[in-house]
Amino acid sequence: MDDAHELSEQDRAVLAIERAAWSGPGAKERAVRERLGITPARYYQLVNALIDDPRALAHDPVTVNRLRRLRDARRERR
Repeated sequence: MDDAHELSEQDRAVLAIERAAWSGPGAKERAVRERLGITPARYYQLVNALIDDPRALAHDPVTVNRLRRLRDARRERR
């Protein structure tokens, strides 16, 4: 697969953070700042864009589908 069809290193790191289990309040946000060097708000913007990216789905279908289900459930509760 050529580079145009692959996720960036940052995109793969975002999916890895989403795949992980977090022990307590603030742990995930700390990891986002330490590992990615971005704010949690920017991180969640990236997550929302990634879950609609077919490359992300191909890279990590379990995580992306879980995130899509969570997003859909939040939308239904509104």
